[in-house]
Amino acid sequence: MGKLVVLKFGEGSFEQGFAVTLQIGEEHERATTEITGKLPSFPEMPLYYSHWQSSYRQIGNRYRLHADQMQVTNVSMIQDCENTSHILRARFNTWLRAEEFRPLREKWLERLSSTEEVRVILQTENNQLQLLPWHLWDLLERYPKAEIALSSPSYDRIHKPRTPNQLVNILAIVGNSQGIDTQADQALLQQCSNAKVSFLVEPQRKELTDHLWGKNWDILFFAGHSSSNKNGESGRIYLNKTDSLTIGELKYALQKAIENGLQLAIFNSCDGLGLARELADLQIPQMIVMREPVPDQVAKEFLRYFLEGFANGKSLYQAVRQARERLQGLEDRFPCATWLPMICQNPAQIPPTWDELRSTKTEDIPNLALSDKRRFTITLLSSLAITALVCGVRWLGLVESPEMQAFDQMMRSRPMEVLDSRLLIITIDDDDLVTQRKNGESLIGASISEKSLNKLLAKLNQYQPRAIGLDIYRDYKAKDKDLITRLQKTQNLIGVCKGSDGTVNIPGIKPPPEIPTTNLGFSDFIHDRDGVMRRHILFMNQEATSLCPAPYAFSLELASLYLRPSGIQPKFTPQGNLQLGKTIFPNLKSHTGGYQNIDGIGQILLNYRSSKEIAQHVKLTQFLSSTINPSAIKDKIVLIGVTAKGDSPDTWPTPYGTALDEQMPGVLVQAHMVSQILSAVQDGRPLLRVWSLWVGVVWIWGWSLVGGVLAWRKLSFPWLVLAISITSSVLYIVCFGLLISGAWVPFIPSALSLVATVALMSIYNSKTKVRVANRE
Repeated sequence: MGKLVVLKFGEGSFEQGFAVTLQIGEEHERATTEITGKLPSFPEMPLYYSHWQSSYRQIGNRYRLHADQMQVTNVSMIQDCENTSHILRARFNTWLRAEEFRPLREKWLERLSSTEEVRVILQTENNQLQLLPWHLWDLLERYPKAEIALSSPSYDRIHKPRTPNQLVNILAIVGNSQGIDTQADQALLQQCSNAKVSFLVEPQRKELTDHLWGKNWDILFFAGHSSSNKNGESGRIYLNKTDSLTIGELKYALQKAIENGLQLAIFNSCDGLGLARELADLQIPQMIVMREPVPDQVAKEFLRYFLEGFANGKSLYQAVRQARERLQGLEDRFPCATWLPMICQNPAQIPPTWDELRSTKTEDIPNLALSDKRRFTITLLSSLAITALVCGVRWLGLVESPEMQAFDQMMRSRPMEVLDSRLLIITIDDDDLVTQRKNGESLIGASISEKSLNKLLAKLNQYQPRAIGLDIYRDYKAKDKDLITRLQKTQNLIGVCKGSDGTVNIPGIKPPPEIPTTNLGFSDFIHDRDGVMRRHILFMNQEATSLCPAPYAFSLELASLYLRPSGIQPKFTPQGNLQLGKTIFPNLKSHTGGYQNIDGIGQILLNYRSSKEIAQHVKLTQFLSSTINPSAIKDKIVLIGVTAKGDSPDTWPTPYGTALDEQMPGVLVQAHMVSQILSAVQDGRPLLRVWSLWVGVVWIWGWSLVGGVLAWRKLSFPWLVLAISITSSVLYIVCFGLLISGAWVPFIPSALSLVATVALMSIYNSKTKVRVANRE
């Protein structure tokens, strides 16, 4: 239980001094301590405040006052305001440390602990005393849980018991909004939990009075323009562009609202002390007003911070103090923003909490509005259900296609990489085929004649490449004796063959008869259901009837030959994974990333080198007829393959394109595979990997929870759509960043769980709101 402190100022003035009585007691009980003292005369005190007030009002930071009173802010005015505020603060605390006031100060320190929640009420009829910045009192600042409120010495308690509401009923009056943004205030109120907000936007006088008479309101809220007269005795609110009212002109309607249980009035508008004094005469329990003209941005931020604290369980005083102090972040543009919010209190009333404004009689009316704990439980259970559903659908392979499309999009979006300098690609295009035929060379169904192939291999061997990969099928015997000898004796030459597959009746293709079996690699590719190549086969067990005896991929044979001088040989781990040096190439599992129910033995994900050109390449005719730079070939891997599109094109759909003119030639795909192996072993370039099943489930569940939090905020539909769009974009960026680093994480399932949870919780919130409304 907190403490209640009352400071009563008796008769007096700044010229004569003030008699002061200090009362301290437990909250809800009579005071157990009382002491009297005096504040000495200080006739200059009102002048210090007047100087600060004048400098503050000259800034004109888009106040919620008349539009024609706004001025342009400049740096010198802000500095002047800060200077006068420091002077006012120093003089004010010097006055409160006077010797005559010392007994009260010491009694305060004796009876109050800095860890207690302290509610301080300052009772005085002196308008100038009320204006002073009491929150800057150095004694009060020692108590982080203390907040001060103003009160009139005369007050009364409304004895009529209030009728409890199931939800906190808020009447929100949005007055003349010329030059300010009251839409933000409306949005913040709509987000309040366990509340029903009725908006009156620029109402007529009769419409306002009818609403005040017609319902049991808990909170009255006003946003718009307001002002107080010069002596601060009365205030005026501006309902619309033509009408304004004083509190006196709403007297009877406000009295009725207070009798029916109105507990709190919030005037998020300018210069509210005049309004507070008039409302105090009507015995309203609590008010929050602004001491001076309030900048529009400050008003919006205060309301956000206050509602955030009050609606989530903080006491009224603590919510105001926290919201007021958080305004300090704006004081570089809006000096003295923390000075503005003030509480005005009827001492006979005890400030209710947010939950106390609602009915707690659950035996009479079921509490259909969601408490924070219940909403958390429902959100948690909903997110678990959605996650289980999404993961089940994913396990069945129903989202495999969109997952692959998202994967391809991210692959295409990756930043460019430099060319792999370990490779040189010699391509045979349509022009090369035409040139060979013009020269009278016989192709006989091949893409390179025996004459050109012999000449090519002879020229390459002059420059000592570390490995030569002939990615061209030659399942027939050569006729040229020189070529036969060269194919047999070129130890760094790797040829290709194609394995058989009895399940789909693919016979396979024999290897070149002249190339030794130890220098062969299979050229088999594996494509997904949509025809796109995303996987890389490293090794496989050939069928007994296969025409291709090679157990290792063409790309792996070339990479192994390149790495052999470094002492790196292929071997297998106990788990059956291929290992080169310290790099392990883990086999794909049945459920890997977006893949479901695949046979991944000997396969890894193909991490394409994200560039349009994988390595330097030269056309066959150009290579044979030109002078060669030895450094372009020495100790490198030379790949020879076909890029021609006319005669039996060898092209494959990849993430970079599936249309016929966008497909990638097989020799370039082989180059990507060779580069992937070498880059992983020598450069530490990441292989594409996926998270374990349960880590992936937790990831999807996490984004489902994010969706639940978005729905929890009870945003309006346009704002909810915007929030979902922004969150989904963040999810995509995170997944994209992880893919660049080598991790393929589920984007589509996460996005589905996010949206599905938002939809489910939004439907639940909507139905709950309807049920609550029907019970009222």
